[in-house]
Amino acid sequence: MTTPDSTSRHVGVYIARRPERVREYVADPVHLPVWAAGLAGSMERVDGRWFADSPMGRVAVTFAAPNPWGVLDHDVELPSGEVVTNPMRVVPNGSGSDLVFTVQRRPGVGDAEFAADVEAVAGDLRTLKRVLEQ
Repeated sequence: MTTPDSTSRHVGVYIARRPERVREYVADPVHLPVWAAGLAGSMERVDGRWFADSPMGRVAVTFAAPNPWGVLDHDVELPSGEVVTNPMRVVPNGSGSDLVFTVQRRPGVGDAEFAADVEAVAGDLRTLKRVLEQ
């Protein structure tokens, strides 16, 4: 079933690093403040869970369990209790990797805010590329 708010955009970047390296770095929440400015200013582990001080307030971040398929999906629990699932994949591409993040429009989010979300993710992925290719 499709609703008018069920828009999504795939944002990707090529990273000149092996998929295993990309997956290892991205899946470690301690690295989020380095590359994900839209999500994390700092990370803290409390009772086995990761929390970020973000522009939205304090959020909990949970990555998918380590896996060989490049699945880097992660849930972000907002201060309101709403959980936003962020699909993310690293795909082998020659000697490097394609990293793809699916930005899904949440109910009630207008066109301008959705476009800003997409651009923020694109900026974060450009930063991640720079960091990993250094």
